[in-house]
Amino acid sequence: MAIVFTHLRSFHAVAENRGFTAAANALRISQPTVTTQVKELEERYGVELLLRLGRRVELTETGAALFDISRRIMKLHEEADELLLSSGKLTTGQLRIAAVGPFHATEMVARFLAQYPSIKVSMLLGNSDQTLARILELEADVAILAHVVEDSRVHSIPFSTHEVVVFVNADHPWHGRKHVSIAELGQQPLILRETGSTTRRAFEAAAEKAGVAVKPFLEIGSREGVWKAVERGLGIGVVADFEFVAHPRLDTIRIADADVRTEYRLACLLERRQSPKINAFLETVL
Repeated sequence: MAIVFTHLRSFHAVAENRGFTAAANALRISQPTVTTQVKELEERYGVELLLRLGRRVELTETGAALFDISRRIMKLHEEADELLLSSGKLTTGQLRIAAVGPFHATEMVARFLAQYPSIKVSMLLGNSDQTLARILELEADVAILAHVVEDSRVHSIPFSTHEVVVFVNADHPWHGRKHVSIAELGQQPLILRETGSTTRRAFEAAAEKAGVAVKPFLEIGSREGVWKAVERGLGIGVVADFEFVAHPRLDTIRIADADVRTEYRLACLLERRQSPKINAFLETVL
């Protein structure tokens, strides 16, 4: 008893759009057709997939599990369509990139578009936890991360390694210093990114290894916010060396007695490694 693709597609559209009317509009078919196909799917397998709450629907536990599967199926269906339309030459389609920052990502996109100018590229920025979640949840095709991924579902390739440094403003007593110890940093007001940031994770791991307790004086959820706070003299920031942009009132200082590094990696779902557009992106930027 094989599942009917059109019925699965209707269920997926309802789950994705949280309603039958919106699903019908997305699929460009009538609402009664969508309703009938979802009902037939439930009756055929004797399950309840959706809870009807007026015009709104919620997924049951079984419905949520099926939605996870249907998202993968629809993504593969989309990739098959792109492959056939382009005859394997990647002349159409969309590549969605999730990245922990714009520095490497924009360079990679430029290289890719130089070879595949017809592919539409979109980019989502976030911390490492958010970026990894986006490929796992199929919100992105490729991720640019700054840490090793220990997940059997994910294929990742090392791209580059960078030293983590601290930076201060021109009025700070440390301005002009070349090195500081990690113990000294434990006594300073630190301005760090939110939990989940790779730079913060690497810095805290090095501090813990050295037996130094570090607590953020301020925790700010954006790179720009951290820079602005340091510029105003509120504390000391932490950044990967290549991300530091020269500024007349800011200066970097190396950490002398700890090897604090971030490793940038390209990642995708293992099951999607052979997707033509993902493979083309990895080959181009590496």
